[in-house]
Amino acid sequence: MKPEKLLSFSTHLLLLSFSYFCTRFCSGSRDTITSTTSIKDPATIVSNASSFQLGFFSPANSTNRHVGIWFNNQISPQTIVWVANRDNPLKDSSGIFTISEDGNLVVLDGNHNLLWSTNVSNSATNVSARILDSGNLVLEDSVSKMVIWQSFKNPCDVFLASMEFMTNTRTNEKIQLTSWNNPSDPSMGSFSLGLHVLHNIPEGVVWNGQNTYWRSGPWNGQIFIGIPNMDSTYLSGYTLDIDDQTYYLSATFNEDKNFGYLSLSPQGNVQETYMNFQEKRWRAGWSALQTPCDFYGACGAFGICNPRASPVCRCLRGFNPKHEEEWNRGNWSNGCVRNTPLKCDKSNKTSIEEDGFHVERLVKVPFLAEWVDSFSSIQDCRVKCLGNCSCSAYAYVNGIRCMLWKGDLIDIQKFESGGTDLYLRLPYGDLDHTKDVKGQRGIIIGIVISVTFIIFIVVTYIWCRWKSRKQAEKNRSSMGSKAKIWKLRRDDTIEEDVKLEELPVYDFETLVSATNNFAPSNKLGQGGFGPVYKGKLLNGEEIAVKRLSRVSNQGYEEFLNEVRVISKLQHRNLVQLLGCCIEGEEKTLVYEYMPNLSLDALIFGSPKQKLILDWRKRYNIIDGIARGLLYLHRDSRLRIIHRDLKASNILLDKDLNPKISDFGMARIFGGNEVQANTLRIVGTYGYMSPEYAMRGQFSEKSDVFSFGVLLLEIISGRRNTGFYLENHALNLLEFVWKLRKEDNLIPLIEPTIYKVCWQSEILRCIHVGLLCVQDFINDRPNVSTIISMINSDIVDLPSPKQPGFVSRPQDSNMTSSSQQNLNHFSVNNLTQTTIIPR
Repeated sequence: MKPEKLLSFSTHLLLLSFSYFCTRFCSGSRDTITSTTSIKDPATIVSNASSFQLGFFSPANSTNRHVGIWFNNQISPQTIVWVANRDNPLKDSSGIFTISEDGNLVVLDGNHNLLWSTNVSNSATNVSARILDSGNLVLEDSVSKMVIWQSFKNPCDVFLASMEFMTNTRTNEKIQLTSWNNPSDPSMGSFSLGLHVLHNIPEGVVWNGQNTYWRSGPWNGQIFIGIPNMDSTYLSGYTLDIDDQTYYLSATFNEDKNFGYLSLSPQGNVQETYMNFQEKRWRAGWSALQTPCDFYGACGAFGICNPRASPVCRCLRGFNPKHEEEWNRGNWSNGCVRNTPLKCDKSNKTSIEEDGFHVERLVKVPFLAEWVDSFSSIQDCRVKCLGNCSCSAYAYVNGIRCMLWKGDLIDIQKFESGGTDLYLRLPYGDLDHTKDVKGQRGIIIGIVISVTFIIFIVVTYIWCRWKSRKQAEKNRSSMGSKAKIWKLRRDDTIEEDVKLEELPVYDFETLVSATNNFAPSNKLGQGGFGPVYKGKLLNGEEIAVKRLSRVSNQGYEEFLNEVRVISKLQHRNLVQLLGCCIEGEEKTLVYEYMPNLSLDALIFGSPKQKLILDWRKRYNIIDGIARGLLYLHRDSRLRIIHRDLKASNILLDKDLNPKISDFGMARIFGGNEVQANTLRIVGTYGYMSPEYAMRGQFSEKSDVFSFGVLLLEIISGRRNTGFYLENHALNLLEFVWKLRKEDNLIPLIEPTIYKVCWQSEILRCIHVGLLCVQDFINDRPNVSTIISMINSDIVDLPSPKQPGFVSRPQDSNMTSSSQQNLNHFSVNNLTQTTIIPR
């Protein structure tokens, strides 16, 4: 063989060998770095069981390079759990991750400049770094296997199942999470999450800089009592150990719990995320910031926050707003002040004027108890508080026992379940003395009332049976008349007459026969009104029958409202009410039957279901909903505000034409009425406008906001009440807004509908959707303008302003989705919304 050919063959063999080595190295077959084997971008290593991968990566919408650890799977999006050089990125792909001569792990650029180091001093001469299947990167002595440094003790924004939060109260040493600056920049953000310990009582706290942003409430030995659902969902997951003034919180979940990780978003929200192995995707679990009340100190000192009230803040008993005008405008930051000072001078008070306590039940107790007595009973706790002039409240919690506060009480929240009872110290004049006045006569009055009540029940039962028989006879004799007038009564007052001259009346036997005696197999769904059944009349006409539940007070009011509103409306994009039936205790409404599923079943359903609706069909649905809404607002005999426009209330006929349904929450406006207020907030979180959810104000623009949310859901195939991990967004509106600011709206579009030829039309509709969900009422267009925008009759669109309900705790208009039914869609062909009181 000629020398030049031999040289060429040798070179070729060398290249093949090097290629094989690189393939082995880059494929993740190794889990260890030594002083002689480094990682050069884009090479990676993978843990022994292939759980985690370590290497170089670029954050979303960034060209910077960082060394990081992520879950080693093909599930999108890539989930980074740790970053080495988070504050000092590489500007190109020349980076090297290796062990330096002094035994530290380091990140170097192409010129061997130091960008990051573990920065530990050790005497070991032979060290290696290994990525474990827990996600922990350890630097260890290769001989003794002693760990010198580990990433779990230097975390970033993610808490994995084998990690620990740690706080040492003596040295103030802490292991805590710090947020990314933004989704494209992993440098240290302004938020941190860790354990705060005072008087041996730990709490989980998120800080924004030095300021408290969210807190979990104190640990009672099993749970954080400020997280009301923790006892049922997370009890087996978290444990807290104490060793020599050092507190360790760890997650030790059962094998059947698909816990993925806990993360701290750039906006300061704590989110639990788990793996859904059937769907092969991450799913959002519990999150810390779900309502305006979850932000620390939402109602100021001596204020209590209730997310189901309107407004959400009120002063505690015995207190009034510090600044009345600001409070009424929704600025509650200055809190409340006492009406009457406490009587602490014992020499100037008689026994009847002593301070006492008012109990606030099922609450998140205030932050920072001034002292704790783990040996006192609840009676001793009360005495201790009364005996100290500076004590303003106490609570008794199993596992903690006596907690006492002085000074301002901050961050109290009302729960429906969980929490504990807070005993608020008040002067005698601010207490409820009803029980004291009646105490002497209580037993006698109780006996008299009991006997009277029994007699009353017996008489009432006999009278009701007689009345029921008489009423049934009356109904049967008058059922044939279509010109009948119902007197609708509520709280024993006649509201109005509802005339049904044009509404057919069905007899109950006909509906029983049509639904096969309301067979379960014919049941389409269940709502606050009651169940809905599919039926077929003798002439072959298919119908949907809404049957009022006998125990539903809410449903009865909706029944009356639905008759009052929809019986007077006729439009191709509104569901048609065919008739009704009132017979004895039976009250039903009869609608046209919709053969296709409701809209939410198709846009949030399986990929196969989503394929049914291409862009043209979705566009026609959007346009049809808008035209139905225009009819309600401007073109019908009545001006109707729907108040519950959402995907499950849009029904689809055989040609997939949309029909707005469920008018149980609707409100009729008078001729000159443009806005109304209510203390009874109804509807669905995620679709409510800020002014309605927070202050009970509703108008046409409230429906416009709901339409905007619905439009964006139709285009994206995503629910508004979700958490979008790839962009660290609390909901769909924030997700869209972030994409718009990045001028990158294409990822929002449902992949099954995207085509280049339709791109401009889809983007135009997204723009219109953002205009509809703007925070302030006057910025939103009316429905006639929306239709012109969608159909390009208006060419130049204004630039949208920030949407409502984007994560802004300082804004009193901020609220949150209820997060209910995130994983389910409605299969009802007729749906009913549950009232959500505020």
